[in-house]
Amino acid sequence: MRRVKFDSTAIVSAGYEPETAVLEIEFAGGGVYRYRLVPPHVWRELAEAESAGRYFAARIRDRYPEEWMP
Repeated sequence: MRRVKFDSTAIVSAGYEPETAVLEIEFAGGGVYRYRLVPPHVWRELAEAESAGRYFAARIRDRYPEEWMP
């Protein structure tokens, strides 16, 4: 998946595949996670958020099925 860089202390990069509704996030603390069943508006809001880390914590974490990408 192609990811774009984020200007965030929490998120290094993220990408989204609308065909599969998968959001992939690379975190500054290390690790890449994939979130499934994510609607397109969530990706747009994350990309446009003033604070991507706060948006992630409020709208994505613990709301969508996730898997760690080794």
